[in-house]
Amino acid sequence: MAATVRFARKAVSATIRSLPKVEIRRNMSRIHIDHGDLVRFAEDKVNLPKEKASEYRAQARRLREKLEGYLTEHPDFALKRIQLSGSLAKGTALRSLNDIDMAVYVSGSDAPHDIQALLDYLAERLRKAFPNFKPDQVQPQTYSVTVSFRGTGLDVDIVPILYAGLPDWRGDLISQDDGSFLETSIPLHLEFAKKRKEAQPTHFAQVVRLLKFWARRMKQEDEEFRFKSFMIEMVMAKLCDDGVDMSDYPEALQAFFTYIARSGLRERIVFEDHYKAKSVAKLDDPVQIIDPINAENNVARLYTNENADAIVEAALEAGDAIDAALTAPTKELTLRYWQKVFGPTFQG
Repeated sequence: MAATVRFARKAVSATIRSLPKVEIRRNMSRIHIDHGDLVRFAEDKVNLPKEKASEYRAQARRLREKLEGYLTEHPDFALKRIQLSGSLAKGTALRSLNDIDMAVYVSGSDAPHDIQALLDYLAERLRKAFPNFKPDQVQPQTYSVTVSFRGTGLDVDIVPILYAGLPDWRGDLISQDDGSFLETSIPLHLEFAKKRKEAQPTHFAQVVRLLKFWARRMKQEDEEFRFKSFMIEMVMAKLCDDGVDMSDYPEALQAFFTYIARSGLRERIVFEDHYKAKSVAKLDDPVQIIDPINAENNVARLYTNENADAIVEAALEAGDAIDAALTAPTKELTLRYWQKVFGPTFQG
């Protein structure tokens, strides 16, 4: 099927090249569905509403302030800092978000390095820091501790970071991929995202959200499809650094899908914000997207050739659909092609 679509795509391109320039402009005018329609779709179906984001951030702020107040009275307490992290902190959260991610920096020689023991240790100290919570409101999970707010029904997933006083709040985070410890820095990761958002205000974060929505739909259709949000963000950061203009959403989406198809997702992605590219060791992993904060961490290390091929195939199909949508002669046909990308909730 994909091969047939790609053949049709080439035939359409050849036909367009043979048309007079006026005819090309008419076909490419995108009068049926254009950038503005994607903006409205994002606001209605994709983005976390501003009021909800503000509510979540306020809850996180209250949690941080409570810990800071406790630390003022107990400066030797093992928990040193709590910080909002994840998609809410980076401004790339989807409407489907139903909990908050926060990181807690845990210090002290008595902090265990066994994962389950560390989570139990963290839960015990969170209960001390927040004595108004009932014990069952603070529960260890697989890689985090969930704090539940009964008044709002909101859950906060708190991930421990073992901290030994390194600059920039670098510490060891539990990887949710395989449970290993990885050096990270939440402030530096947020700074990395902020730099790309400032390079293309509004548009960088919005295109990331649209692509995360697309990937989420792919996962719903195929439970074996894997393409985690952080990898999408890193690909988009690379395109941003390469100068891709993201102010036109159909073109920005197509740039993403074209890059995936062209590279086969086998091109190493590395950033030099905090280290030189040449410092990254030679790796045998088929997909290599290097953590911009930790040169030793390939965030795609668990992705197989099969996983990568599935992403490439999905990207090819999405790219073909967008190409077809941009030249479709009717609104009905244009809508049908865009729904191949975003599903039936997209109504143009």
